[in-house]
Amino acid sequence: MRIDKWLWCVRIFKSRTKATNACKKGNVKFGDNSLKPSALISPGQTIFIKKDGFRLEFKIVDLLDRRVSATLAQPCYENITPEAELNKFKNWYIGKAPAEFRQKGAGRPTKRERRELDEFKDEIYLDEWFGKE
Repeated sequence: MRIDKWLWCVRIFKSRTKATNACKKGNVKFGDNSLKPSALISPGQTIFIKKDGFRLEFKIVDLLDRRVSATLAQPCYENITPEAELNKFKNWYIGKAPAEFRQKGAGRPTKRERRELDEFKDEIYLDEWFGKE
């Protein structure tokens, strides 16, 4: 099976085009060799993927002939990414704030409003981590 198709089938990339582009840029490797999108893979191989600034490692367990749901795709690979890299991902994800809601027609926040929002978010974030005092 082609590596770009497999990456798309097991939902590591949202589209096959993104998987193909990652291969072309050299972000998908087997050992020290960059894989072309047409490279053939087989179960038991370990691949390294550089995605969004993170270095992920996967062991191929099974091949799929079509794209399936995430729950069905999960047994087709083992995530063997080092713990340090997973912690890096968790810290990045925690720092992301949810999208803010503004009334229709209110426009973008002014510089002053932005500062007040940032201070408010910092207070909530600190309270969440350290508890209210």
